[in-house]
Amino acid sequence: MKISRRDFVKSTSFAVAAAAFAQNAKSQKLPIAFSTLGCPEWDLQKILSFAEEHGFAAIELRGLQGDLDLPSHPVFAPDKIGSTKQDFAGHAIKIACVSSSARMGEADPKKHDQEMSDGKRFVDLASALGAPYVRVFGDGTVAEKNLPPNDDLKARVAAGLRDMGEYAGPKNVTVILESHDNFTASATLLDVLQRANSPHAALLWDAHHTFATAKEEPESSVKQLGPWIRHTHLKDSVPAGDDRKYVLTGRGDVPVRRQVQALQKIGYKGYYCFEWEKVWHPDLDAPEIAIADYAKVVPAYFSQSSK
Repeated sequence: MKISRRDFVKSTSFAVAAAAFAQNAKSQKLPIAFSTLGCPEWDLQKILSFAEEHGFAAIELRGLQGDLDLPSHPVFAPDKIGSTKQDFAGHAIKIACVSSSARMGEADPKKHDQEMSDGKRFVDLASALGAPYVRVFGDGTVAEKNLPPNDDLKARVAAGLRDMGEYAGPKNVTVILESHDNFTASATLLDVLQRANSPHAALLWDAHHTFATAKEEPESSVKQLGPWIRHTHLKDSVPAGDDRKYVLTGRGDVPVRRQVQALQKIGYKGYYCFEWEKVWHPDLDAPEIAIADYAKVVPAYFSQSSK
């Protein structure tokens, strides 16, 4: 059968469009990320290559090659920021968050000023990189860290968040308080965030801690905190005496699937970030195993409509 030039062009155009559509569908990534806390020996190039190879959409910057003071790392020096951003773009990897260790609840004025100054350095770095969030902690004094937050501590943390948010807002950065240590109960976190009353202060939901420490079911945590959640930390564990031991995703008793689905139900738009605490627990499985495993296991937790 003879095919006219018009039919040939039409059929060829259709085939090209179909192939492009298929390639685009294939290139779509789920919003999964991992924290560099899990790969303390990797340099940035290895991190980005690994993330791209395993289908991650973003990474959370929490230290690099053993150095937790990210603003002082050579790849983030002012004259290197441009090329570092190009490296991220070249691998199609976003920066989900830049994580500091700044503590908003420090009571001593001199120490408080130092914590705030440190947090602002991370805000400046996030702004230079075009990253949307900087993580901070609540904490307080050493004694307060082991007790439920009292009204004075919550007021200090709220004020610190508000002040940090005022600094971060003009730089297109939001400061996010992690549910961590004694700031894990939803009622406490909600109280602090409402007191801060800042459009540039929100929440990093470490879903492991609200479940394992505050004893909350994920649906309850998300119902209370959902409007504030901008970023997440996901990980699994099993009881180990008075503590817990981290295990590969889906092998423990932390309801990670339900945590993911609870976020989906409220239309959460951030990243589902794997936090493998290899820095603090050197005996954990290697990042090549644990991070790759997360990329294989977690996609099954998403509903079909999100894929």
